[in-house]
Amino acid sequence: MIRKATAADLPDVAGIYDAVTALESVSKITGWKRGIYPTGLDAMESLEKGHLFVMEKDGYIVATGRINQEQQPEYALVDWQDKAPDEKVMVLHTLCVDPNFGGRGYAKEFLRFYEDYARENGCTCLRIDTNAINTRARAMYAKLGYREAGIVTCTFNGLDNIDLVMLEKSL
Repeated sequence: MIRKATAADLPDVAGIYDAVTALESVSKITGWKRGIYPTGLDAMESLEKGHLFVMEKDGYIVATGRINQEQQPEYALVDWQDKAPDEKVMVLHTLCVDPNFGGRGYAKEFLRFYEDYARENGCTCLRIDTNAINTRARAMYAKLGYREAGIVTCTFNGLDNIDLVMLEKSL
């Protein structure tokens, strides 16, 4: 089940962020950094805006993501193929699966939810960003029909010199 998060979910979401960023020091998969991004404060701010979602399986929060229509300023630097107006664009941020539950297709399931949620909210264009070093996510997005629209080198969410890959999919 994927649902909007509640305040009771915040410790689990923060725990997922901590688990992923702890692994990052060894694996260099996402480019995220513990204590910088993502943090429990990021989760709390998203919850307050009503943008934080969680995936629950057998009583455990196994994945999380933020879904909204907020495009980061860097998105304006990309020549998107889908020229949808902002009100028709839905964005997925900070998709994150608990490493203890990885490899079970939860990220793909979350993306299917995201696509359905966008349709239900009248959106025709999906956008996602990821760090260029996150080759697993990039491959998954490509398999699911997302197109890489461009790469922007920037400081992003407090992280310096990020090559931010911008992806899109038309519904």
